[in-house]
Amino acid sequence: MMRRILEISLLFIAFLSFGGKAYAQDVSAQEAKKAKLEREIAIIDRQLAENASQSSTMLSDLNLIRRKISNRKALVAEADKQVRLYNDSIYLTNREINRLKVRIDTLTSHYSRLVRSAYKNRDARVWYMYMFASQNLGQAFRRFGYFRTLSSQMKSEARKIKDMQDELGRKKERLSQLKKEAEVIKNARQKEVDELRKDEAKSDSVVKRLQKDKKKYQNQLAAKKKEVNALNREIARIIAQTIKTDDQKKDQKKSPVDMKLDGEFANNKGKLPWPAEGPLMGRFGKQYHAVYKNIELPQNNGIDIALGKGEQVKAVFDGVVSKVFVMPGYNQCVLVQHGNYFTLYCKMKGLSVKAGDKVTLGQVLGTIDTINGQTQLHFEVWKGSAPQNPEQWLR
Repeated sequence: MMRRILEISLLFIAFLSFGGKAYAQDVSAQEAKKAKLEREIAIIDRQLAENASQSSTMLSDLNLIRRKISNRKALVAEADKQVRLYNDSIYLTNREINRLKVRIDTLTSHYSRLVRSAYKNRDARVWYMYMFASQNLGQAFRRFGYFRTLSSQMKSEARKIKDMQDELGRKKERLSQLKKEAEVIKNARQKEVDELRKDEAKSDSVVKRLQKDKKKYQNQLAAKKKEVNALNREIARIIAQTIKTDDQKKDQKKSPVDMKLDGEFANNKGKLPWPAEGPLMGRFGKQYHAVYKNIELPQNNGIDIALGKGEQVKAVFDGVVSKVFVMPGYNQCVLVQHGNYFTLYCKMKGLSVKAGDKVTLGQVLGTIDTINGQTQLHFEVWKGSAPQNPEQWLR
């Protein structure tokens, strides 16, 4: 029976130990995610503040606000997870406290019996009479051993009770701290919910303004389509020309495509670092207008990442700068070749590279520019003459 109780106790302790580690890991991961979401919201808030005086950025503002709403909802969800973790930890701590109380009660009862026994036998003459009344020598030795160990047992039990009472005090302090931390998280969650409601009201207001001036924003969209289509054509032309030149060099056995680099780039699909840290504002492929759902937006051959003013843009892999050019609406663009693969970085200024330069992973190519109220990096990945979804390549 005692062995079974010991096994259960050990299993329970192991469970609490593992649970504590898992809890710490979960909290750490959630704190990192929370920090990322809050950093993105800060970037969006700065852009919205900078755009406040410009009426031409309404659609951009709506996209920023909606992204912020998405982040707010994610923060609320993270807060809910943390509250659940705290509740679980509070529950386990309460169980430990109750277990300790039961154990202390048991030890105290046993200790009381020892004290009563010692009191009854406090007269040495009673001890002698008890031993001399033994039926045989073995029983006399056992009775002698009992009297000899009674004092040490009492001291041992007293120490156990003291240690457990100390542990109980620590557990109660831990429980109190957990409840305080859980309350902080709950208050933070409520604050995020309040901010979320404000953002949703702001989104509704922008939608109404966009609906009111439909013709005006349709004209802006038409101009944007021209810029996007011009960029798509130019990139396709540059890459086609580069591939043609590479093929000619290959035929003439001059500077063939770096196939080792090509293979390394391909093997890093899904592992490439982001060219800059910020919220994703534009996704790859065909999208539709945020308000006029039947209006198709220009084909996006890449992604758009909102950044803070003047942030650096970095190469996502080793390669060679194939081309540096300027496009209306995109300012300075850098095309980097990685064997048969290409990466494109647009809406930049203050470039630190030129055509023909070799670049390495993480090398700064330039800084982000603010164009028409938007501080967003446009980034593309191409495999030969086919545009790829960058989200599938970036980690």
